[in-house]
Amino acid sequence: MSKFYEPDLGNNPDDPFARDSNKKLVRRSYWLDMSDHSIVLTMTNGIGAHLQNEYKRAHLEDIDRAHLIDQVCVQEILPPEK
Repeated sequence: MSKFYEPDLGNNPDDPFARDSNKKLVRRSYWLDMSDHSIVLTMTNGIGAHLQNEYKRAHLEDIDRAHLIDQVCVQEILPPEK
C-alpha cells in the first residue's frame, strides 16, 4: 500500500489529493489555506471521509497538521476476544 492516497485522476483531474510523480501534493495551497477546523470537517465529513486512517495520517503529516490526527482518525474499538 502506498503511503499516500492515490485518487483516480481520470474521473477527477482536479482532486485535491492528487500528487505528482515525486509524491508532492499538487494542490498544496488548497490544504494550506484551510483552517484547522475546516481540515477536520473535510477529512471526517467531506472529501476525505472515505479514506483509510493510514492515508489520512500521512496526508495530515505532509501538510504539517499532525496535531489534528486524533480528531480526524477515528480509532476502531475491537470487541474483546472470547
